[in-house]
Amino acid sequence: MKKPMKAQPKSQPKKAKPQRVIAPQPGPQTQFLASSADVVLYGGQRGGGKTFAELLEPLRHIGNSHFNGLIMRRVTPSITNQGGLWDTSLQIYPLVGGVPTESRLLWTFPSGAKIKFSHCESENDLIKYQGSQMEFIGFDELCEFTAKIFWTMFACNRSVTGIKPYIRCTCNPDPDSFVYPIVKWWLDENEEYADLSKSGVIRYFVNINDEIYWADTAQELINQFGSEAYPKSFTFIPSSVFDNQILMKANPEYLANLNALPYVERMRFLKGNWKLRYAAGNVFKPEWWQIIDALPVDIKDSVRFWDFAGTVASEKNRDPDWTQGTKQVKLADGRIVITDCQGFRESPLQVENNLKNIASQDGKSTRVGYWIDPGQAGKAQDAHLRKLLMGYNIVSYPAINDKLTNAKPYAAQVEAGNIVLLRGDWNEAFIREHTNFEPNMKSGHDDRVDSASGGFKMITQSIGFGIMMVDLS
Repeated sequence: MKKPMKAQPKSQPKKAKPQRVIAPQPGPQTQFLASSADVVLYGGQRGGGKTFAELLEPLRHIGNSHFNGLIMRRVTPSITNQGGLWDTSLQIYPLVGGVPTESRLLWTFPSGAKIKFSHCESENDLIKYQGSQMEFIGFDELCEFTAKIFWTMFACNRSVTGIKPYIRCTCNPDPDSFVYPIVKWWLDENEEYADLSKSGVIRYFVNINDEIYWADTAQELINQFGSEAYPKSFTFIPSSVFDNQILMKANPEYLANLNALPYVERMRFLKGNWKLRYAAGNVFKPEWWQIIDALPVDIKDSVRFWDFAGTVASEKNRDPDWTQGTKQVKLADGRIVITDCQGFRESPLQVENNLKNIASQDGKSTRVGYWIDPGQAGKAQDAHLRKLLMGYNIVSYPAINDKLTNAKPYAAQVEAGNIVLLRGDWNEAFIREHTNFEPNMKSGHDDRVDSASGGFKMITQSIGFGIMMVDLS
């Protein structure tokens, strides 16, 4: 008797490989990619997914063998920096057959379509684009470019491939950029924040002798300037980090990073303020300062930082700058207390005597720092001061950054309450000078700010006790 045959297991169908979908997120990204305007400006805040959206835009044309797209940044490092345009394109373009040529910052697609990344650092660089023809031009961070670069590149935005030429731009708010007057119609009545009811609304413009004329319809401009006016359509689509749910889910700490920015930058990049600029009262606000009556005992580090700017008053200059030295201590909980600020206008010899006397009063546990000129004269001054203060722990920094750059991280920590003042008769003048501080000050003084900024830099860097030589070459 035959044994019954065992039933053969049915073959299981092969599971299809999951497909990756390249698509915009709902909201401003989708609106940006759906706009029919000739020129679209997208963003206005950090973290809104601007780079991803701009990289997606030209992919709609990669089936056209004659397509040439160009995406621009002001300087090449902004393209090639880690996490920048090129890195992000490496995550997207290979999925649709793109082949990179990194040495040329060029992507080539199976049809022969091309997307190139390039820079235009100055208006002199425009010559390399003469005669070029690109159906699509993208400006990443438009506010970094000049008006001449932007409007001149319109001449390269042309096509004989059947693709209507168009331009897409991203930006962050900058009240001093040529972009600000362009977007004003899309802002609120105070011309500060985006009016979301106007997001994506298309208007029309003509540029005549570098003067921009606007209208709600193209016909209005044709009626005003004639049939050869050729109006272009434009819109602004704002976005923020809260529109980028992928980022918020993957990196929720990024919101904390934006909140930790100095006040003006936080209002621009997180809140989308187009009008606020660094000015007196915006770098340091008087209400930020906290004053304590007694110094805690848990001190972990102590520094005195000098800004050598003082000269003796004279008939020609009755109100010269001051030499200011700010003492700061770091507590075990990470807070910084500014305990003292001493300033004087004296002869070089008296300045040196004051430095030695104050260093002696502070004690050798207090490290001494100062700004010096980055040139040869600074090296000589540094050597002289080290000899003068022999036996003390000394750090010198070349003064290579502008005053605002030095002050920004310090100001952010003052606002956060991580830097406080010890009550003293010097508090009022100290706070007043900080409140009046602004870039490119033409009057008043900023010596206390320079001294305190340097002290913050010094006390927050991981420097062990001992002499640190800073390379000035």
